[in-house]
Amino acid sequence: MSKLRFSLNILAVAAFVLTVTSMANAQATRTWVSGVGDDANPCSRTAPCKTFAGAISKTAVNGEIDALDPGGFGAVTITKSLTIDGTWGGGFGSILASGTSGVIINDSSSGTPNTANVTLRKLSINGAATTAGSGIRFISGKSMNVEDCQIFGFVGSGTVGRGISVELSGGPRNVFVKNTNIYNCTVGIRLGATASFVAATLDNVKIDAAGDQVAGTTGVELAAGGFAVIRNSEISRWQNGINNTGGANSGARLIGSTVFSNSNGINAGASQAHVSSSAFLGNTVGIVLGGGSVLTGCDNFFAGNTTDVSGGGLTNQCVK
Repeated sequence: MSKLRFSLNILAVAAFVLTVTSMANAQATRTWVSGVGDDANPCSRTAPCKTFAGAISKTAVNGEIDALDPGGFGAVTITKSLTIDGTWGGGFGSILASGTSGVIINDSSSGTPNTANVTLRKLSINGAATTAGSGIRFISGKSMNVEDCQIFGFVGSGTVGRGISVELSGGPRNVFVKNTNIYNCTVGIRLGATASFVAATLDNVKIDAAGDQVAGTTGVELAAGGFAVIRNSEISRWQNGINNTGGANSGARLIGSTVFSNSNGINAGASQAHVSSSAFLGNTVGIVLGGGSVLTGCDNFFAGNTTDVSGGGLTNQCVK
């Protein structure tokens, strides 16, 4: 009897090992979604899934989900290092996030919080002008890269209505946004980190409001802990194009960019902003100083503003 019991135990252990191995093998480095896929599929090239959420569990850490063809692939929460690529070969990957957020990045409940590196590429994220949710919410992770995306139609107040919302509690963290259009939102990009700081680079980003200078709208909000280098970008038609709300613990570095048709181009607040090789065109006020300072090169251009600078003078840092 003891030999039989021993043999049964060995068989049980072997079955468990095979099950675990099978589950591990079920996660592929690259998975696929299609407008005509099915989440019951293994998400392979020939048997794709229907949604990004369906493909997540079948994609390994540091893996990639690609879109085979145009389709609406649904909102998704990402809890590990991952790339989602909407691709251009077969069409643009779309997320219709009516009444919710399009993408949430949050690895706080994983075994290794604040370590996820997430890349979102070639996605169209549509909020459908509902008053709930944001395009992308970065809550917990190490870094986020957003490339070649369209984010639009997120309206509301408070923690919703943002094209990109960075709401970190730990840090430091890194955010990169490149070749991306954000429009028809209440807030284009909001950066904040309560316990440390988040450093963002915005490169060739076009951020346009839902309407001309609507009260309460902001192109780029730098809350406490939010620091951004903004280069080769356009910010237009907001109440505040760039708004420093985080006091001395926030700041903008504007390089080679155009800020036009805003009520306030830059509202510096109590922070220190740096501006070089940039144009302020057709704003009510180009730059507002609110107790902070704006360091500037001698290569900026002001034209068509009702007032170029209010609340004080710029601190020129001209190289002779």
